[in-house]
Parts: sequence; C-alpha cells; structure tokens
Amino acid sequence: MASFDNIGEIPAEVLVSRVMQLHASISKLESLRPSKQVNTLFSQLVNLCILPSSIDVDTLPREVQQMREGLISLCGNAEGLLELEFASLLIKVPKPLENLNLFPYYGNYVKLANIEYNILYENVVQPKKLAFIGSGPMPLTSIVMAKHHLKSTHFDNYDVDETANNVARKIVSSDAEFEKRMKFVTRDIMEVGEKLKEYDCIFLAALVGMKIEEKVKIIEYIRKNMKEGGYLLVRSAKGARAFLYPVVEEADLAGFEILSIFHPTDDVVNSVLLARKTTT
Repeated sequence: MASFDNIGEIPAEVLVSRVMQLHASISKLESLRPSKQVNTLFSQLVNLCILPSSIDVDTLPREVQQMREGLISLCGNAEGLLELEFASLLIKVPKPLENLNLFPYYGNYVKLANIEYNILYENVVQPKKLAFIGSGPMPLTSIVMAKHHLKSTHFDNYDVDETANNVARKIVSSDAEFEKRMKFVTRDIMEVGEKLKEYDCIFLAALVGMKIEEKVKIIEYIRKNMKEGGYLLVRSAKGARAFLYPVVEEADLAGFEILSIFHPTDDVVNSVLLARKTTT
C-alpha cells in the first residue's frame, strides 16, 4: 500500500461511486477466503479509502449508509479469514514469532502498534496488565507490543472464537518465556464482568461491535466494570476509512476523559482514541 499524502482530496461523489462499485463486486464473490480475486478487490478498496478525503459518512444518503454497514461486515469477515489462513501457515514453520512478516499487512500492524505505544508513553501509561479485546487468530498488536514496547506487561487476549484462540496460542507457544506473558481467553467481553478491574489498560479492536450502537454498549459495559482511572484505547476510523471500519466519536465515550485522538494520513487505516475512566 502506498502513501497518498501529496495529492489532492478525492471528490466525495467519485469516492462513493467507486466504493459502491467495489462493494457490488465483493458482494458477488462466492467466498471471502484469500484468493487472487479477493485480495485484488480488497487491496483496491483499501487503497481507495486511504486517499485524502474529508467525507463525513454520517451525512450520506440512507442507501449509502446501508451499503457501508454491509461493506464493514464483509471487510471484517475477509480480514478474519485472511488472518486465520496466515496464522495456520505460521504454526507450521519452526519459529512462528520470527516469521510474522509472512503476513501481508504485518508492516501496517507494526506502524499502528508504534503509534499506539507512543500515545501510551506520552500519557505516562505503563500497564502491568493489559487486555486486548478481539485479538483474533493473529494477535499481532499484542505480540508487537510485548516484544518491542511493553516488555514486562502481561497480556490477556479475548476473542469469542475458540478456533482463533487455539491458533494464536500455538504461535505464541513457540517461545516459552514469551508465552508466560500472553494468555488467550475465549469469552464474550460482555460476560467478563469485574475481572476487567484487573487491567490497567484495555484495547478495543476496531471490529468488536461493527455497528456503533453495539460498540457503544460494549464501551459502556467496559467502563462500568473497569477500574477507576483505568485506560481504554479504542480504534476508530475517519473520512473514507470509515467505509472499512466503524467510527467512534468522543461523544461515544461518556464517562471517560479523552486524552489523545490520532488520525492517520498515510497507509495506516485506523484512528486511535485514548481515554481514562473518570471517577464517579
């Protein structure tokens, strides 16, 4: 993926037209499993959506809103299948943790983890224990953070998919010392309850709660059960990137103090919000 910082904004009507064309093509696919056709269509979509754009998806007509909701779901499913395929490949090589760059978007995850760590560092957040919600079969953020940034932090990775967690465990189990700091829990985060108080910082993946109403309920539940003064890092999207991921606004983080908001301008897709639970 290339950076498009030095070109002008893509007109909103051109963007929407191209996105709708790609949505139509993706919707006709028999499977979202990685293939030349699937990879080409989603690469075209991502490259389109990282173009400079000031589009506000909330102002789009209802039929475009509905298309966007469907597209986010398709992207989420395709992303999960891509991660599962490469994670399943990784566990067959002798040293999976040394071959993470086999995953085509590994560099993007490294960039995003660097951004997120810098945001934590700037706000003097040094978690001893961190929860990542929606870690999937390829828990790259947790791995990159644990290896390069938060080198003594313990990570609990939550996902509703036991198959995803089993594969993720096998990737991490190749390093005995590393494995001690990395746990995988198969559970809906809405059922975890007061265990969330154990964590100094909680990461909420972009695709946990694909509809904003669902995501807001999850954020409210986390806030209710997390420790006072605990930190929540939420991934969001802005502009054209909102065709790929749900948007989280400041207003969706009621009961939190917003500490930092980051919006990318390169090939990183996700925006990042860091918030602290305020005392009641």
